[in-house]
Amino acid sequence: MSHLYENIEPNVIDDELVQKVLEEECTEDIGKIVRREGFNFKDVKELQLSFRNILQIANLWQFENLTKLQLDNNIIEKIEGLESLVHLVWLDLSFNNIEVIEGLDTLVKLQDLSLYSNRISKIENMDTLQELQIFSIGKNNLTTLEDVVYFRRFKHLRTLNLAGNPLCDDERYMLYVVAYVPNLVYLDFKLVRDSTREEAVLQYQYHIEPLEQEEAEALAQLEDKQAKQKELEYHRTAFVEYLNGSFLFDSMFAEDTEAAKLACLPGVDDLLQAYPSWFVSVCESLFNYGLKEHENREAEVSHFHEYLNEVLTANQQEGRKRILEFENQSKKRLEEIHNATSYDIAESKRARYREDILQLSEALMGLEILITDQLEEILEEFKRNIAAVASTFIENVKGMMNQCRELENHHHEKLLEISITTLEKSLKNELDVDLPADVQKLLVDKTTIVNAVNASHGTRLQSIDKRESDILSNIYHWQNSVTEKAFQNEIDRNRNRVKEIILFIENLQEELDSIKIPEATE
Repeated sequence: MSHLYENIEPNVIDDELVQKVLEEECTEDIGKIVRREGFNFKDVKELQLSFRNILQIANLWQFENLTKLQLDNNIIEKIEGLESLVHLVWLDLSFNNIEVIEGLDTLVKLQDLSLYSNRISKIENMDTLQELQIFSIGKNNLTTLEDVVYFRRFKHLRTLNLAGNPLCDDERYMLYVVAYVPNLVYLDFKLVRDSTREEAVLQYQYHIEPLEQEEAEALAQLEDKQAKQKELEYHRTAFVEYLNGSFLFDSMFAEDTEAAKLACLPGVDDLLQAYPSWFVSVCESLFNYGLKEHENREAEVSHFHEYLNEVLTANQQEGRKRILEFENQSKKRLEEIHNATSYDIAESKRARYREDILQLSEALMGLEILITDQLEEILEEFKRNIAAVASTFIENVKGMMNQCRELENHHHEKLLEISITTLEKSLKNELDVDLPADVQKLLVDKTTIVNAVNASHGTRLQSIDKRESDILSNIYHWQNSVTEKAFQNEIDRNRNRVKEIILFIENLQEELDSIKIPEATE
């Protein structure tokens, strides 16, 4: 399509355009469903919006399960509005007016991308496209050959098209690209020959080796970071992140502005020797308990789904059996109607077939009512089991967090004793150590030092309370979400099954009504 569009009326992607496109692509059978129920954009997997004079990408957020999108041969100037299309595998933006590569960050599943024939001058903003296998960016404005090094990050890239860019005029072009992007199988629609690959390696090996070393080191760091992040995410799902060490203890004192001053008092050093290890020991016990309970929760949910699938499978098999029995008779019934020699005979047999359809409908709906009742009992039992699991976890978490509070209370009592003793010595000029000025300000009277110690204690208790609150909030949320999801899934399953049965019966009735029979005689 021409990039000059002064005489073209720009189009926008709206519901009317999308509806029109989808209707054009519909088969006859799907068309019947659409006319009755309308489109559910979430069910659309592929969307073709080529040659539509589209100027701006917008209003595609409803197509959240889209895997293939064609926007080629339009007048698009900017890549945008694709954030929600996270399942996209194939994207064609060729023959547009795009100047900058952007707006692709969330498309992490993308494997095939075409930006052919646009106005792009720089390869950038594609770091998240790690699944990319085919990339066409030919006929753009790429001028710097060294920029192709960017493609090394795409370990699955096998097909690359750069033809038609100014950088292709560089005499080094072929060998440079093959050397720096070694996994390529096809370059500019041509197979990369082994001889070309060998020549490229020989010519650029001394440039490539340091680069490979840097990449190996960066990869090792990335893998280590990802492993730690994965471990942390697992701890989060167990609601005990950062409890396998001194993080909570350290954060308690980090938020305590008085702690550093009070630590200068004689005897506090000794007091702080044992406190951290005792506190951390309780945290680690809670951490290990949390991981174990997480496994128990996962097992409970897994057992529920396994049992649910068993019951559903048995019901589905019974339904298929009823349908198969019907189908074994239906062909014969339809032939008898079709071959009837008179209207009365045909109408009699048609009435019999209608009765068969009605009986099948009642049988299938009866099975659905039966399974709905069964699943209701199963779901209620699941809800009780989840509540019991959550209750046990909550009780034990509260118990261990109370141990943390008891340790903090004990520390507070001892610190208060040391503080008052130090105050008394200070007032009598019996202190044998020099204290910092800000600490001496606390030793003017009993009220001042006691307030400082109490404030310090209150801050640390707040840290403990907040951590406990976070854990309990997470387990309550998990309990509600896992049960609500189970009940909602059953509602959706039941609704879809009823629709499926109704559609199936309607198709059988339409097939029956479409059979021509002899005319009635007077």
